[in-house]
Amino acid sequence: MLIWSGLLFFLGILAFVDSVFNMGQIFRQVNSVLFLLISLALLIRTTTKAKEGKMEDYRQRVFSLEREVQSLKASQEKLNQF
Repeated sequence: MLIWSGLLFFLGILAFVDSVFNMGQIFRQVNSVLFLLISLALLIRTTTKAKEGKMEDYRQRVFSLEREVQSLKASQEKLNQF
């Protein structure tokens, strides 16, 4: 994510320098396409990481609930032995 953000920042600097010094027209067209593609990739990466984070939270919650059920079963067995 840091690499994508750094690349977008670098392209932003190049676009600023291009507009200040009024360089060629080709860079502006290429720059807009690169901004579009990189921002799309960053959006996709962010959404997939958010989904993975939710799934990891769910897995952690299921694991803790399974441990709680096991401890409750063990205490139930101890009560049954008396």
